[in-house]
Amino acid sequence: MRYLTLISSIILTTLHAQNQSTQVVLDSVQKLDEVIIRANTILGSEYAAQNRTGASYFLSAADLEQFGYADINRTLRAVPGVNLYEEDGYGLRPNISLRGTSPQRSSKITLMEDGVLIAPAPYSAPAAYYFPSVLRMQAIEILKGSSQIQYGPFTTGGAINLVSTAIPEDFSAKIRSSYGSFNTMQLHTSVGQSYERLGYVLEYLNFNSNGFKNLNNKDNTGFDIYDIMGKLKFSSAKDAKLIQSLEVKYHFYDEKSNETYLGLSQADFNQNPYDRYAASQFDQMNAEQRQVMLTHVIDFSKQLRIVTNAYDNKFARNWYKLDDVIFENDKKQLSTILDDPFSFPNHMNTINGSISSSDDALLLKANNRVYYSKGVQTKIDYHWYGSNGSFHDIEIGARLHYDEEDRFQWEDGYRISGGIMALTSMGSRGEQGNRISSANAFASYLLYKYKFNKFTITPGIRYESIALSRADWGKSDEYRGSAPDSRENKIDVLIPGIGFNYSFSNSLSIFGGVHKGFSPPGNAPGEKAEFSINYELGSRFGKEKLRGEMIGFLNDYSNLLGSDLAASGGTGSLDQFNAGAVKVSGLELQLNYNFSDPNAKIQTPIALAYTLTNAIFQNSFGSTQGIWGTVSEGDRVPYIPQQQLSITGGLEHQRYALNMNARYNGAFDTQAANGGIDDTLMLDDNIVIDLSLRYHLNSTISLTANVINLFDEVYATARVPSGLRPGHPFGIYTGVIVNFD
Repeated sequence: MRYLTLISSIILTTLHAQNQSTQVVLDSVQKLDEVIIRANTILGSEYAAQNRTGASYFLSAADLEQFGYADINRTLRAVPGVNLYEEDGYGLRPNISLRGTSPQRSSKITLMEDGVLIAPAPYSAPAAYYFPSVLRMQAIEILKGSSQIQYGPFTTGGAINLVSTAIPEDFSAKIRSSYGSFNTMQLHTSVGQSYERLGYVLEYLNFNSNGFKNLNNKDNTGFDIYDIMGKLKFSSAKDAKLIQSLEVKYHFYDEKSNETYLGLSQADFNQNPYDRYAASQFDQMNAEQRQVMLTHVIDFSKQLRIVTNAYDNKFARNWYKLDDVIFENDKKQLSTILDDPFSFPNHMNTINGSISSSDDALLLKANNRVYYSKGVQTKIDYHWYGSNGSFHDIEIGARLHYDEEDRFQWEDGYRISGGIMALTSMGSRGEQGNRISSANAFASYLLYKYKFNKFTITPGIRYESIALSRADWGKSDEYRGSAPDSRENKIDVLIPGIGFNYSFSNSLSIFGGVHKGFSPPGNAPGEKAEFSINYELGSRFGKEKLRGEMIGFLNDYSNLLGSDLAASGGTGSLDQFNAGAVKVSGLELQLNYNFSDPNAKIQTPIALAYTLTNAIFQNSFGSTQGIWGTVSEGDRVPYIPQQQLSITGGLEHQRYALNMNARYNGAFDTQAANGGIDDTLMLDDNIVIDLSLRYHLNSTISLTANVINLFDEVYATARVPSGLRPGHPFGIYTGVIVNFD
């Protein structure tokens, strides 16, 4: 802390002196687009996204309300450059990739809520077993390419910042409720108000469902989630010499979901894709997340602002689920059985409950882990105008961060008879994982923006210093009384980048950049980080009713890192391995057109988002991990479809709005093997159409209706963690929104 304070003092003294010497009636020429730094957002508006020197995308409150999705996967489908695959059909644990990064558990992108890292343990265990509820967000910001050099530690594909409900300027209260297929219910309420020096917002969300999958015993396969959030903001008087504010945020999340890693064999999926095997009847995730966050903002002048965040996150979860099956002392992993059920018929019959098993034939692992993430970060922005009309902006940021994953797991034995499971033995606590992985990190960055006439350039550099460690007490030291086996890995890295933008006119510009991509290594001594050199070149354009954006990109990996995640068919050790050189190239296209005149009573907008991604291995290697297999040069990176297309059209009137979204998701390989010759593990392409209707009874009450998967398209979303799993079937949901403003 003293180190950060000293840096801040030196910077402030220097910048304040320069501010005094250049205070030449600049207030009269302040432009909204030049005030870059905002508290807890990285863009703040669609306008800022459209004027950044790099690819960026802003989903506003109106965009999010268009369909009112509770599923982050469906929300992000309309953003070019986003690759993802579904897992549970509701988006509880999304697998998101930006520009071809490995999508498994969204662990290769920088995830934030209100500008703060939100993955369970962002450095030591970033796999997103917790993801913020999109229903309580008022905006989503996506950065890609060189425009995201300020945000790390993952700088290859991009960053996503979810912006939670803000404290309103005036009194505002909202109630949103819906009910529909599979006994799915939502209740979302918020109330807030600002006074002269005090503001607040309180928010409550309950989202639950019985689930669309079927168990033999008719048990619930759905979930029940509670979200509570509150913010309290104290502000200085408007005539104070220094304008500042302090905001306190508290968030609590509770989840119980009857979700499993156990999918279906190909034959069973073809027969009934929405069935679940009897051996998954006790699989359940129990999770709690708690966040306390402080945000302090101080404006020394209209040119100088400092935003500081202090945060403390805790996420505890126990995913109790089937892990192995034993028949006559022959233990097999789930993925091994489901990939080739004909070779293991007795194991398969044990899973589906068609035979009676011996004791301890089914081994259920308690994946019990607690994550901690805490730190303090500061960003300082100073901007001024030069005598020649040029604009200058310097942003400096620093973060001290600590996180850890405390893994304390065990395994219980069950038998199955008549399709019903019974406990036969309880495992010793800690025998399936008894260790703490942690990270201490210091990060800082410097970004300079220079704008003169039609040209803007933004060079920047990021520094990451990371110490990753692990303490392992082994299988027998339940109370951790002995000295653990320890290991440590350290890395220091500079991450440069530069972007530019040139505006030929208000309706045509080009932009581009080059930056270094970085992903932290694991804690094994000497393990290398993931590096790449990333390029992009694009154009934003508009003519009459048409506006759009087209971007070409190339991410050139020198050593792509894979992670041993159980979610991707591995053992779950989280150890990383070198997957060699990879080139990811592609095209992103966004088009928006309105068929109606601006003053027409009925507006008919249409939006198209297209993504072409070629993620190709540049060398051959062998891997024992589930999705990799034996890789040959020329293989495609698994779970990255080559083509994606989203088309959204609507009829919008003062009293009603009807919107339709059609999404095409191209076929993709689920394992890299044999130079692309073996397609037996490929998942077919699919087209899914959703509808949304909103009717305003008056200025306070609106009725809503949503249709998910209108034509009941049956499609497989993945072969991981173990076996095939389906996307959300046809569902219809109706609701009411009440606004008091």
